[in-house]
Amino acid sequence: MGPEDPVGTGEGPALSSPAFSSSAFAFAGRGVGWVPPLVLLVGIAVLDWNTTGEFRIISWIVLVPGIAAALCGVAGTVAFAVLSLCTYVFVDGAWPHQYQTGLPDFILVALGGVLAVLACAVRLRGERRMLHMRDVAETTRRTVLRPLPPGWGGLDHAAVYLAADAVARVGGDFYDIQPGPYGTRVLLGDVQGKGLGAVEAAAAMLGTFREAGYHEPALATVAERLEVRMLRHVRYRAAVGRDEGDRFATAVLIGFPEGRDADVSGRVVEVVNFGHEPSLIVSSDGVRSLPPGDGLPLGLSELSPGGGGRPSVVRVPLADRETLLLVTDGVTEARDSDGAFFPLRERVAEAVAADPRVAEPRRLVAFVRDGTLRHCGGRLGDDTTVFAVRVSGPGGG
Repeated sequence: MGPEDPVGTGEGPALSSPAFSSSAFAFAGRGVGWVPPLVLLVGIAVLDWNTTGEFRIISWIVLVPGIAAALCGVAGTVAFAVLSLCTYVFVDGAWPHQYQTGLPDFILVALGGVLAVLACAVRLRGERRMLHMRDVAETTRRTVLRPLPPGWGGLDHAAVYLAADAVARVGGDFYDIQPGPYGTRVLLGDVQGKGLGAVEAAAAMLGTFREAGYHEPALATVAERLEVRMLRHVRYRAAVGRDEGDRFATAVLIGFPEGRDADVSGRVVEVVNFGHEPSLIVSSDGVRSLPPGDGLPLGLSELSPGGGGRPSVVRVPLADRETLLLVTDGVTEARDSDGAFFPLRERVAEAVAADPRVAEPRRLVAFVRDGTLRHCGGRLGDDTTVFAVRVSGPGGG
């Protein structure tokens, strides 16, 4: 299973061509879907011409419009239906009367042509509907996971999103970068569950993050607004009769305040962890983990002592050229054929030790993506997101 996103762009692949024949049967940019039915038609006519009268195969020409229906458009299928009928009349009429297949097979070929044209029309209608649904899915994906410009928010970044549902192309994983007057904020999260309900919750989280991450001076306030938004979303879903139980999301919220810290050779980042697995800090010197934090998943604050305490904001020094690696559980819970989980930290540490350039965001994301897919044999059990960011500029990038 290939990646949904080219590394570092957030962009998805181009949609396939609207007609199967133009995408699967093309040569030098020209559709050649007409070649197989034409070859079949000529082959049947030639073989029938060279057989004995006791073994006639001209009635097999009824297959030609059926093949055309699968590969050509309606006009092409009509042309082959007519051509098949004419070829049948010509070839069969060339035989002596006692060997002619006659009216029954003529009706068979004519009826086969009509049915093939109808089948072609149904196929094309289904393809148009499928492409429309893919357009809807692609638009939804770009709305939830918007493309991020290079260097957005002063960060070098790279991301890969692999949807467990290859048809839907979008799920409950979400990530974004939001620059603002109080620094740049980064969010990555994973909504519990699958389906459209998870997509709606992810969209709600991102909408709130993009506003609060820009306007709020304190990262703790951004975290609080995310929690409130998840609770409101769950209550709304219940009010409209689509109660999904205890919907929640694990997430990690990171703030890059303006300026540098005088006490460290780099800067300090602020981290709020909502029950998400700690992210990794990767550099040419090795790998270390961000503190786990004490926050509950978004939507579950009422379970905390006192019912609604704020998660703490942890300040972590980040040296120049250190990359933050954020992943969802599609990576950490990927299993091989023996049921063993993907050892993310160990694999990244080995790769960086062998080649320090792996710490660069684009290389790092590609390495984790490829390693995850190899580990699970391409069978993803959950939506999978790999997101890496590093401060750009002379020192950071």
